[in-house]
Amino acid sequence: QVRLVESGGGSVQPGGSLRLSCATSGSIFGLNAMRWYRQASGKEREFVAGFSSDGSTNYADSVLGRFTISRDDAKNTVYLQMNSLKPEDTAVYYCYTVGFWGQGTQVTVSS
Repeated sequence: QVRLVESGGGSVQPGGSLRLSCATSGSIFGLNAMRWYRQASGKEREFVAGFSSDGSTNYADSVLGRFTISRDDAKNTVYLQMNSLKPEDTAVYYCYTVGFWGQGTQVTVSS
């Protein structure tokens, strides 16, 4: 059974940083299939960052240059380093692999 467990969310002031983690187990697709999405209140869920099949990274234009996705294969864990956070980054952040979602972790950016 695939299990995705996010952690690392919280509240931060604009300009601050957070690092999200997604610990995975049971997936046959590997970490190259991992992606981060987010959903702000009243809005649709949107892609944030992810790996391509060749291991390269992809980002939404809104986070490019501020967020970095990385991985630790030994720990089956994917990370999302978020810097220069803005109020519009406030959302529930989810990690995703093929057909499975984590429970989400809240990120709030506010002064």
